[in-house]
Amino acid sequence: MVNNNKLIGQMLISAGVITPKELELGLAEQEKSGDFICNVLVRLKFSSEDKIFSVLARQLDIPYVKLKDCEIPGNVIDKVPAKFASHYKIMPLAFEDDLLKIAMVDPLDIRAMDDLKMFLGVQIAALLASEAEIKQLIRKYYGVGADTVEGMISKNGGFSSVAQEKENVQDLGEMVEDASIVKFVNQILAEAVKDRATDVHLEPFQDELRVRFRIDGVLYDINVPENVKYFHAAIVSRVKIMARLNIAERRMPQDGRIKIKVLAEELDLRVSVIPTVFGESVQLRILSAGSFLDLTKLGLSKNDLEVLKKVISKPHGIIFVTGPTGSGKSTTLYAALSHINSSQVKIITIEDPVEYQLRGVNQIQINPQIGFTFANALRHMLRHDPDIMMVGEVRDFETAEIAIRSALTGHLVFSTLHTNDAAGAITRLLDMGIEPFLVSSSLECLIAQRLVRLLCPKCKKAISPSKEIISQFAGASVNADIIKLYEAVGCDECRHTGYKGRTAIYEILVINDSIREMIISRASSHEIKQKAVKQGMRVLLQDGLEKVALGLTTVAEILRVTQEEEAV
Repeated sequence: MVNNNKLIGQMLISAGVITPKELELGLAEQEKSGDFICNVLVRLKFSSEDKIFSVLARQLDIPYVKLKDCEIPGNVIDKVPAKFASHYKIMPLAFEDDLLKIAMVDPLDIRAMDDLKMFLGVQIAALLASEAEIKQLIRKYYGVGADTVEGMISKNGGFSSVAQEKENVQDLGEMVEDASIVKFVNQILAEAVKDRATDVHLEPFQDELRVRFRIDGVLYDINVPENVKYFHAAIVSRVKIMARLNIAERRMPQDGRIKIKVLAEELDLRVSVIPTVFGESVQLRILSAGSFLDLTKLGLSKNDLEVLKKVISKPHGIIFVTGPTGSGKSTTLYAALSHINSSQVKIITIEDPVEYQLRGVNQIQINPQIGFTFANALRHMLRHDPDIMMVGEVRDFETAEIAIRSALTGHLVFSTLHTNDAAGAITRLLDMGIEPFLVSSSLECLIAQRLVRLLCPKCKKAISPSKEIISQFAGASVNADIIKLYEAVGCDECRHTGYKGRTAIYEILVINDSIREMIISRASSHEIKQKAVKQGMRVLLQDGLEKVALGLTTVAEILRVTQEEEAV
């Protein structure tokens, strides 16, 4: 292999693609990583993939193929087992007249060619292709972890013995420790991190185990081998062991946490297991400790950022962040706490569950099963002399009343409510039974937010806005005549969705004297919202359209997440 790498390097030098010094550096790196020399040179940015592989194809007289839009028949895929494809980094492309055409990363790997000829009993014709495209097709046609599943089936003697898997916990425990089960779970987690997933769902049904990733707020089916359904119980048990849960308990829901390191990044996984008709369903929330815990990275406009910094610097009062589940409320609260966290203040939080662990912050997780609720924890929290408090969610009158009275007695309190807009939080508190004078006296700020998908920077396309689109900007503080709009296109980089990553849009209602008077007189949320807009508050739709004008997202995406917005 070393001689092959040097030979290929010399070919590339002769063609003027790289320099002798670059080859020397590439070979040194190749010895450490063990990768194919061409991939190393591309990774080191000494040349482009197309240029290197095109030259190599000419020098070796081997066709270079782009696999991006390649469609491969099922009978061709069946010719090469998944473990062969993954191990040798090859992909079968066509089979005709006893000749199997395969795409390879290293066309000089004679051992792989000989092994395939001997195992398959056919003639092999090699074509040159990039490792990234081969891996992509292996995931597409074989599924994530296909080679591992094949190994598990052969080890268990075929489908029948696996399908009749014993329910004995001891037998299952032995199977969970099998290296193949461990490897498969690790492959799923690594794939989720690579795809920027925030959640992994393992869902058993009558004839399949469905794996889905939530990416940028949208669920996507992940291709896994059909036969993985036979290992459902073992996979769930492996996750339970990682989360230190009880593998013998299959009738009751269980919650836990896992701390792992994937692709050099430390991650916290929040694990939830629930029993369903066809077995236990697993949901894993992937939390990256370093992500978005900075106010400047939340998507706030310059003006909103200054307003929020001023509000969270107050010595007392209560601040509510509102929005539906999955709108990023907790992330905003954590970022705010991180901003004001210092050795001069004591911060205590009550959460369900604790998502991110903040250095220097006393974090409490409630446990309703033993009577340790938000309200109960709040009472005990006050005895620990906190300056700043965070209550994960106000769900009932008791929690709301204690939180608000705490704000009135010299504490700065943060919490969340499930309402559609900022002004709706006032009505929600009054409906809970909180007296208007308490709400008026304690409230400092209400923040509504949504998460919107960002346009993929690689494939977004500039468009000329129609009159209908221009009309959408009527209420936003942007000049519709000079804005540049883009549309989502889709490419490999963004899974052909046209979007990659997310940001937040905000509606910040600062409580002033006129708003306090309206609260005491029990004005409707719509009236309060109208008043706030007249005083300069931007609603969610307006903030979103300003991000459209900046070329960050699309009008369609903003309308999708703000469809409940009413005209004000």
